[in-house]
Amino acid sequence: MNNLALALDGAWKVLLASLVLGAGLPMVFAFGVRSLALGAGGSAEVDHAKGQPIGNVLAAICFLVVLAGVALGITIVVASGFGRAVSFAHVFPTLVSK
Repeated sequence: MNNLALALDGAWKVLLASLVLGAGLPMVFAFGVRSLALGAGGSAEVDHAKGQPIGNVLAAICFLVVLAGVALGITIVVASGFGRAVSFAHVFPTLVSK
């Protein structure tokens, strides 16, 4: 029974990581694109609405989050190639020896 609990514990962690990284980053990117449309006025070609500045701010935040996620992923892959690992022991990711 203990092995089943261990397997389920690992399974939910994999599921959570796949949802955050697999579907989460594209969702944040899509929200950023939608925010850009809000910043430009949405359907400004039809009703000549003015843009909302908050849309541009939200888009920039979304794109920065996506870029940070991509940079972190590349760092993890490259670090493992050099025999290092990424540690989150001090909130910010740092490179440590394996």
